[in-house]
Amino acid sequence: MAILNRREVASWCLYDFANSTYSAVIAAVVFPVFYTTHIVGNEHGLGDLWWGRAVSLSMVTVALSSPLLGGLADFAGLRKRFLLAFTVLCISCVAAFRVLEPGMVLAGFVLMVLANIGLEGGVVFYNSFLPAIAPRRYQGRVSSWGFGVGYAGSMISLVLAIPLAGRGLFAEVWLMVAGMFALFSLPAFLFLPPDEKKASLTGSALRGFRHTGRTLKGVLRNREAAKFLAAYLLYADGVSTVIVFSSVFAATTLGFETGELIGLYLVVQATALVGAFVMARPMDYWGPKKVLTGSLLLWTAVCALAFFAAGKAFFMGVAAVAGLGLGTVQASSRAFYAQFIPEGNQSEYFGVYSMAGKSSAVLGPLLFGHLSVTMGSQRPAILAIALFFLVGFTLVQFIRGGGSNVGEGQAAP
Repeated sequence: MAILNRREVASWCLYDFANSTYSAVIAAVVFPVFYTTHIVGNEHGLGDLWWGRAVSLSMVTVALSSPLLGGLADFAGLRKRFLLAFTVLCISCVAAFRVLEPGMVLAGFVLMVLANIGLEGGVVFYNSFLPAIAPRRYQGRVSSWGFGVGYAGSMISLVLAIPLAGRGLFAEVWLMVAGMFALFSLPAFLFLPPDEKKASLTGSALRGFRHTGRTLKGVLRNREAAKFLAAYLLYADGVSTVIVFSSVFAATTLGFETGELIGLYLVVQATALVGAFVMARPMDYWGPKKVLTGSLLLWTAVCALAFFAAGKAFFMGVAAVAGLGLGTVQASSRAFYAQFIPEGNQSEYFGVYSMAGKSSAVLGPLLFGHLSVTMGSQRPAILAIALFFLVGFTLVQFIRGGGSNVGEGQAAP
């Protein structure tokens, strides 16, 4: 493929816009508060307990099933249909949130688990389209464009959701998210490359099950891919921990109010969008490894600066810097890993990538919580997370690959 199919690329990026409405409103800002306080009640931390259970169960389910489903999609040639199935599951569950009332703890738990499985499971197949729609010399840019458009989706959906939530119109919020997800994901199902049926679903399931173990062994035998995943597990754990605890740190240590926390989230999304687009072209010309290296150093500095943050304005500035690194670390990781994938194995390799990503948010949160309790302050905890970025940075330097996606002698597009 000499040039990009702009319609395929645009529809792929719009899917990131679509699912980011869920990530912002449901996973990050509005629904967590609604479920923990309105549905469960959080006076004694019970809401936090149920919310943590829902997120953990859905992530474990996706982590364990991703390699199997990825192999199944590759064998059966049903990648697009799997993406559709998981998308419909997520949208349906979000729309069903409107029936939730105080005390419906278990119903909310089940719907949230299924919705998150739909979202995170679909991302496995969404990611696997990257090598199919973009030749290698464009993959860094296309990966960045997807994340950048996704951050725009996060901001727009929050701007629409916050006034509704402020008036207590939560049913309308859930329907708005479901509608935006459905509308902006539709181009992906119309214009992304069609499935090429290769074998029956039953036969493919058996082959996929047997192949899962071989896939894991194959990825691990690919020494550079294995080294990448080891580094990714560590620095992705750091990123996940900062994302999960940044608002808690801001509220507890620096006294941010609810409106200020929403503003903080919007600042991070806005700068992440800028970072993703600004570094899109350099990612292919410099190579994703150089961009990832710079991003990890930036995140290390962010943790150090957060340790010294004494005021809200200073921390807001730190968050803006963190956002610049958020877009680039995610996009460069995906583009870097894509270089190790053999042709025809995109779904199963990205299944392993997803498993690593979903498994990563374990050690960092435990360490943060332990240090916060034992040290009596969140500041040492946030500083300790810098170690995840430093070790990840060091491991990345030993990975062969990640060079320029643009070959010598090729004309600049």
